[in-house]
Amino acid sequence: MVLPVERAFWVVSPSVGEIRPARVAEPGPGEVLVRTLHSGISRGTETLVFRGGVPPSQYATMRAPFQEGDFPGPVKYGYLNVGVVEVGPPALAGRTVFSLYPHQTRFVVPESAVFVVPDGVPPVRAVLGGLVETALNAAWDSAPMLGDRIAVVGAGTVGCCVARLLGQVPGTRVSLVDVDPGRAAVAAALGVGFVPADEAVAEVPACDLVVHTSATSEGLQLSIDLLAADGAVTELSWYGDREVRLALGEGFHSRRLSVRSSQVGEVAAPRRSRRTRADRMTLALELLRDPALDVLLTGESVFEDLPEVMGALADGTTTALCHTVSYRQG
Repeated sequence: MVLPVERAFWVVSPSVGEIRPARVAEPGPGEVLVRTLHSGISRGTETLVFRGGVPPSQYATMRAPFQEGDFPGPVKYGYLNVGVVEVGPPALAGRTVFSLYPHQTRFVVPESAVFVVPDGVPPVRAVLGGLVETALNAAWDSAPMLGDRIAVVGAGTVGCCVARLLGQVPGTRVSLVDVDPGRAAVAAALGVGFVPADEAVAEVPACDLVVHTSATSEGLQLSIDLLAADGAVTELSWYGDREVRLALGEGFHSRRLSVRSSQVGEVAAPRRSRRTRADRMTLALELLRDPALDVLLTGESVFEDLPEVMGALADGTTTALCHTVSYRQG
């Protein structure tokens, strides 16, 4: 049996998107049928995919769990989906679930691919699940300590999630740093400090730890410049096909500074032997009980407008933190 034709968003070619029909088969044993309520746009990665910026050497690494097609396109890409299980086992039927599925009206996946959204977490906030998971992994990689002085350079959605998590470590002093002074209100809502990027070197105390998320050479250089001796930058940015230039002379070596990568494809090394990806996602969804994170949901549109919305996000016309997509019932 084949269910009615659904619809999905595809990147047809660089900077061109369209809504396409999607055939969805009836779920088999061990599978669930999910009707999407909301999806979220992971702005940094998805706009990079939209403009065709994934380098060929990373085509395999950058595949999303339920991606169809190949880079640079046509490709169905995305991984922040919240929906309702319409067909599935009693433990899941009717439950609101998060999954790493692209933008599509209905879909079928294995039961193991969906995670129940905890009570008290609104479905629209739950689209942040994959972004909080990235921030959680970065926190495990960074290993903050009590009383650390920390800067997060780049006040995009992931940077803000990181700042919120690290700011709850007792005694830490967290500064969110960004070129946009408008992010000061977001920082205040998250309970952390804010410093404009051009004032950071003068205003931010030498940091034990800096987390970088701005995806710019200038942001990474600033992150290094903010470190105290023996400090480390945790690099979350994904640059795609862009070249990164740094000045590693002067005190970089004498102060014994370091830059380490953090990537959500694997559980952070300090927890890898004791936590599975499912454990990590379950914890990330529990962390979404925090209503302060609603400040990150700053843009919304309907599914049918996704081709235009993705283009506006990619060219900077739209500057939402986490842009959410709503799906009509039926």
